[in-house]
Parts: sequence; C-alpha cells; structure tokens
Amino acid sequence: MVLGAALATLATGSVLTWTLSRDDDPGSGGKSTGSGAPARSVTVVIGVDAPLSGGMSSMGAGIKNAADLAARTANESGHVPGVNFEIKALDDGADPARGASNAARFVSDEKVLGVVGPLNSGVARTLVAPLAQAGMAVVSPGNTDPVLTLGSDWASGSRSRPYSTYFRTVATDVDQGPFAAGYLHGEAKKTKLYVVDDGGAHGTALSSRFTTAFTRLGGTVVGTEQVDPAERAFEGLATRVRSSGADAVYFGGYYDTAAPISQQLKQAGVNVPLMGGDGIFDQQYLTSNPKAEGDLATNIGVPAGESAAGQDFLARYEKAGYPEAAGWYGPYAYDATWSLIEAVKTVVAGNGGTLPGNAREKLPQAVAGLAFDGVTGRVAFDGSGDTVNRRLTVYTVSGGSWTAVRSGSAAAR
Repeated sequence: MVLGAALATLATGSVLTWTLSRDDDPGSGGKSTGSGAPARSVTVVIGVDAPLSGGMSSMGAGIKNAADLAARTANESGHVPGVNFEIKALDDGADPARGASNAARFVSDEKVLGVVGPLNSGVARTLVAPLAQAGMAVVSPGNTDPVLTLGSDWASGSRSRPYSTYFRTVATDVDQGPFAAGYLHGEAKKTKLYVVDDGGAHGTALSSRFTTAFTRLGGTVVGTEQVDPAERAFEGLATRVRSSGADAVYFGGYYDTAAPISQQLKQAGVNVPLMGGDGIFDQQYLTSNPKAEGDLATNIGVPAGESAAGQDFLARYEKAGYPEAAGWYGPYAYDATWSLIEAVKTVVAGNGGTLPGNAREKLPQAVAGLAFDGVTGRVAFDGSGDTVNRRLTVYTVSGGSWTAVRSGSAAAR
C-alpha cells in the first residue's frame, strides 16, 4: 500500500487523524521506521468537500469514507509519528451556491492545511477560487471540467492554468468526450447522435468535446438540447429525438437527470442507447431506471478490482465497516488524501522534521512535485495540475449491471 506525508497544525473538530514525525527517508514514500524520539504530537486537519445529502450523496459518502480510511491508515501505521490527522467533512449538496461558504469555513480554520474535493465541477468553480486566494492546496477526486486546470479558453487552444493550488487525480472531459465518441462511432457504429446536456459546467464541457470529436470522426449531430437538471418530465424531448432519426443519445450531466430521460425515451418507443460520462455511472442510475439496459457510460480510470493495489484498498475499506459503498470515486479520494499526506511529509522533512508555521502555503508546491504508486495507479501531476494517469473505461448496462466493455488511455493532448 502507498504511505505518505502529513498535514499539521493544531486541531479540534471532526477530522482525519494520523501521526507525523521525522522520517529518515522522506522521499521514499514507504513506511516510517518509527525510530528516534517522537516529536511533540500535533493534530492536522484535512478538509473534505462532497455532496453528503441529496441525489449524489452515495458518491459523496464514498469520498468521505475513503478520505477517512487514508487517515486511519496513516495513523495506525505511525507513518508520520507525532501528528494526528483528522478529516473535517462539509456537505455541498452538489450545489454550487455552497462552494464559496464551505471554502470560507475551511480557510478560517487554521487547522485545515488542505482540502480533498469537491466531486462536482460546478461546485469546484465556486470553491476553488477562494481556496486558491488563501493559498490552500485542493486535490479533487472527481472534477472533470477542463476550465479548472486549462483556463476558460482551452477549447480554442489557448491554455493557461488559473489555480496553482488545484490538482486532480482523475482524467477530464478533454479526454472523456473524445473517448466516448471514438467508441460510439468506431465500435458501436452509431452515426447520428442527438446531444443533450444539463447546462452545468460538467455537462456542457462533456457534450462540447464529444460533439467536436464525433463530427470529426464523420458522425452527424442531428439535434441538440439543454435541459433543466431539476426537470423530470421529458416526453417532449423524447418526441424530438424520435423525429430526428438519431440512433443514439449522448447526455452531458448526472444520473439523477439522465435516468428519467432514458426511461421516458424507451417508454416513447425510442429504443436507442443513451450514453453519458462518469456522472451517470452509478448504481442509482440502474435502480431508478428500469429501462437502462443497453445504455452506456464512460468513466475515469479503470475498475479498482483490476489491480492488486485496488483490490487491497477495497478489502481494507470493507474491513473498516463503512455502511456505504466506496463507489467509483472512493479510490480516487483515497489517493487525493494521500497526496496531501505525502505533501505534508515533504514539507516536514524540509523543515528539519517539524511542521513549519507556514505549512499551508508550502503544501501546493509539495503536491506538485509528488510521484508515488497509489491505489489507482501512478499518482503525479502535470504542469496544469492534471493527473498523468489518464485512463478511461466504457461500460454498458447488461443484465441490470454495469459491465466494462473497453478500457484504454486517453489520446495525447
């Protein structure tokens, strides 16, 4: 398993707990030997921002629990003797309006040295900027909006990193849309697509990249539409899709909107697959949509169970007894948390084995220089803050379950 550094400052409240002390081999990323006299114990808080209520709470719970598991692992191993780590989890309800207020709460708590999250790109757009202004490192296990690392003009070829403190452990919509287009056109042999999105940051970026790639491959977009993510009546949309002659529908958004669209399309006699991104890849999409058979989704990375490190994570997660499943984002949240742990280790090692008073401002640079083997594979970041481990998987609904049909690496940017 991967072990790493720690965040430190005095702390109270509900947070991740582990211990930090001098490590004779600070660059190894392995277990601390625990030799020598332990430093005075301090507590470090790692913030976690996730949807812990509402339609995406199942994903949010997996993120929070995985972050907690990373903290437990570091504490129990004595990886950084002398420091206790705790998590401070705040609920964003997948609501962008709550991003700024959560950021303010993290910033005002001097014990919080870094943040894991958020899940949603829309929330990230309001959370990340104030955290960046405060110089606080943020590592997301779920944001896929390219704007967060490449800037608002990325689609036109002008890329400029807007936040030097922001990183993510997942691939992005720069990768996800084209990967989906390649599968639908090249392997599923679909040539006429109706493209729908929910108007959010994630949905629009996903559908935009998909559309560009699909038409470049020779496919035709026969209709486009934007829907309200709170809407649940899509009979009119189903009628327009049927009239368009589309042989598939591509949806940019999340499962709580995609499920009723898919169901009502089938009920209207539009028996074509709906394909989406990682936002629809969830068990809830299946349980709330009895017509999901044959639908498709891309997801970031590959299944955790396909690697020894991922299997180990899942076994430890189950042993820990969390009531909610880790979900797809749990392993990425674990690696995001461990990135902050490793960064703290680096900062402490560079300060003679003690946590400096300005640890918070030193953390982003330490995260940027990381490279270690995590539960999802190699964890390291490029100059924009994006992961270098950009792998994706296409799934289809078969027999009422998500089944992997193709995995591969994203095309070079």
